[in-house]
Amino acid sequence: MAHLPDFWSNLKAELAGGHQWRDRVVVLAYAVATGLTVVGFTMLAEAASEFFFHLRALDPWDAKNVPFGMSLGVGLTLFWTPILTFALVWWCRKYAPFAAGSGIPQVMAALQEDLPADKQSRWVSVRMSMHKIALVSGGLLAGLSIGREGPTVQVGAGIMLHARRWLSPQSGIDGYDLMVAGAAAGIAAAFNTPLGGIVFALEALSRRRGISHSSLVISAIVLAGLVAISAFGNLSYFGRLQVQSLSLNLLWPGLLVVVLAGLGGGLFSRLIVASAQGMPDRFCRWRTAHPLRFAAACGAGVAVIGAVTGGATAGAGYEPTRALLEGHADLPIVYTLLKFIATWLSAWSGVPGGMFATSLAIGASLGNDVALLTGLSAQDAIPLIALGMVGFLAAATQEPITAFIIVMEMVAGQTMVLSLMATALLASGISRMLTRPMYGELMLLMLPPKPAGSAATGS
Repeated sequence: MAHLPDFWSNLKAELAGGHQWRDRVVVLAYAVATGLTVVGFTMLAEAASEFFFHLRALDPWDAKNVPFGMSLGVGLTLFWTPILTFALVWWCRKYAPFAAGSGIPQVMAALQEDLPADKQSRWVSVRMSMHKIALVSGGLLAGLSIGREGPTVQVGAGIMLHARRWLSPQSGIDGYDLMVAGAAAGIAAAFNTPLGGIVFALEALSRRRGISHSSLVISAIVLAGLVAISAFGNLSYFGRLQVQSLSLNLLWPGLLVVVLAGLGGGLFSRLIVASAQGMPDRFCRWRTAHPLRFAAACGAGVAVIGAVTGGATAGAGYEPTRALLEGHADLPIVYTLLKFIATWLSAWSGVPGGMFATSLAIGASLGNDVALLTGLSAQDAIPLIALGMVGFLAAATQEPITAFIIVMEMVAGQTMVLSLMATALLASGISRMLTRPMYGELMLLMLPPKPAGSAATGS
């Protein structure tokens, strides 16, 4: 028995390190604060989205009995959306320019090891988190096609980084660990997917450097997720996938979904990056010269698309996606294309917003379109819808493992584990032939250019 650890000596040494326990309590307390902040963000965002749909229902020009709910005249939302988009971009540019975008590239930029601590606060801070919450909620209030899940990465990282001022010098916990924990905790709490948050931290945020205090970081992620569960219940985001078995007649339709999702997600990623960096065309020149007018024009485009689709393209797309998975969606045949365009215009406008949930909505509709094209029943369409979700998200983000885990947890899709995993890997591979990873490219646009020859010298 001499080779066994001395339990009492180890316990005594552990308890003797008082500052270690104090530091752990601080980190876990901030994890709870992160979870509560995400819960508040979720409630505010959902209230903003519901208000927009109530406003749309009051629109006297909204024709409910014509195909696709098309507006017969200039309705309230055709004014509301561009005006509010104009105001949000003005606010963002004047008071919180580093809150623009989805939030994930900002955190990736703040995680660069050669970035001074004072530079980190430009992208990640409590102040920036509060601006992000307000701006994204405002975008949902305007009826833009954006989500809140990606922005919770920046929000969570900002809350957790604030813990650094309360840690002892001997803690060994630096800003990198705190931001990774906060960002992943935000994803875990937003989607109710603790495992997805952990995988996101490993795949998307900590590739270049390991996490120094992995057990504490994972504990913080799980704790933030538990806070969200206590508020909203331990339920799958989109319910439980009604799939009993997969038959061979789904093989070719499934492969078609994979290819289309890979190509569509790659194109979407390329458009987002090109819009952010600017191209030598009249639209990008107009955006540079008159950003507020351009934002209003994008808002007007989103409003028109919303009128054509009966409001289905507004917001993150949660309700249409859930309806598709439950087999009772009534969407126009052009929904996939119009949701794609509305999401792109919303991002191009400059209003902060995420693309996780909107990508899932586009992918779900894509899978449903393939099912209709191949003549499958409503029940057989459900697996293709799930494949479209994971395929488009994996292709757009080029983070296949995160996409697979998140979608599997969101739909309780354990019966399709291998199919979802294969779809994520194949669609991401197709996307890589078209474009580089979207979030990495957006991050590079935020960082100052490196001096010439730095790559060669290794500096």
